[in-house]
Amino acid sequence: MSEQLSLHAARALARSVLIAAGAGRTAADATAEALVAADADGIASHGLSRLPAYTDQIRSGKVKGQAEPALEWTSVSTLRVDAREGLAFPAIAAGLDAAAVRIAESGIVAVSVFASHHAGVMGHHVEQMAERGLAALAFSNSPQAIAPWGGQAGVFGTNPIAFATPRKDAAPLVIDASLSKVARGKIMVAAQRGNPIPDDWALDAQGNPTTDPKAALVGTMLPIGDAKGAALVLMVEILAAALTGGQFGFEAASFFTAEGPSPAIGHLFLVMDPVRLGGPDYLVRLELLLGAILGQDGTRLPGERRLKARAVSEAEGITIPADLLEDLQRRSAA
Repeated sequence: MSEQLSLHAARALARSVLIAAGAGRTAADATAEALVAADADGIASHGLSRLPAYTDQIRSGKVKGQAEPALEWTSVSTLRVDAREGLAFPAIAAGLDAAAVRIAESGIVAVSVFASHHAGVMGHHVEQMAERGLAALAFSNSPQAIAPWGGQAGVFGTNPIAFATPRKDAAPLVIDASLSKVARGKIMVAAQRGNPIPDDWALDAQGNPTTDPKAALVGTMLPIGDAKGAALVLMVEILAAALTGGQFGFEAASFFTAEGPSPAIGHLFLVMDPVRLGGPDYLVRLELLLGAILGQDGTRLPGERRLKARAVSEAEGITIPADLLEDLQRRSAA
C-alpha cells in the first residue's frame, strides 16, 4: 500500500524527522528539500526512503547533525569545503553558493567537499548552477560497492557523475549517471520492498549473478561498460576522493547502517561560466547540437522523463509506501 503527500507536506515531515533526530535547522532544511526533490523527480532510491538511515546515523553520532561546514579559499578559483562529518547537502550548497559569486571574477571555480556523506541526486546540484546561467560538472565517490575489473572484492563506490548547462529558452540540460549499471539505492529500495532485481545488476558475495537484492547488497555492483566502465569508476574515485581529501570507497563506512565511523567521502564540482569559455554564441551553438539530436525520430534529451515526473509531482504530490510514512511519522514524534 502507498500514501500520497503534497510536496509541502513531504518537506515538512522530512524536516521534523531530521530535527527530532538531532539535525540542525539549516541541515534539516537542505536535506529535506533534496530528498523530496528526488521523490518528485521519480528517483525514490534517493528520496524519503533514505531518511530512516540518515536519522539512525545522526542519533548514533555517525553523522554529526549539528555540523556546520567550513569553507577555505586556497586560491582565487579553488575552494575546499569541510563538511565536518555532517550531512552533505548544507556543505555542498554552501560551496556552490560561494562558487557562483566568485565565478564573476575567475570564470571557473573548483569546489572540493570532504568529510561528507551521501550527496543524493548529483544532477540536482549542477542543475541549480545551470539555473544561474552556469555550466557545472559533479563527481562523488561512495562506500565500496564495485570491484576492480577482474577482482572480487569491492574497492570503489558506484561513483555518480553529473553535468548541467543552461539552455536558450528552455529548462537546463541535466545529465546524471551512476557508474554502476544502476544506482545502489535502487537495490536498497528493492530489498525494502521485497522485489527481485535483474540478474545483470550485481553479484553476490561469491561473485555470482543474483536477483536477490539482499544478496546484492553484501556482494558487489557491476560497472557500466565492463572494463571501460571500471576505468571510469577509478577516474572518479581519484577526482572525488584523492583530489578532495575524502575517504576512498574501501575506507568508507556504509551509508545505510548506524554503526561505525563517518563515511567521510568526497565530492568535486567544477563550475564554469559558459560564455567566458565558449563565447557569446554558446547558447545558440548548443541549441544547434540539441536540434540535430531531436531532429531524428525516436530521440529525446536526457532528463525529459525527470521533468515530466516533476510536473506531475508539483500538481499531485508524491507517492510513498505506507509503512515508510508510518515509520517517518513515528520518528518525527520521537
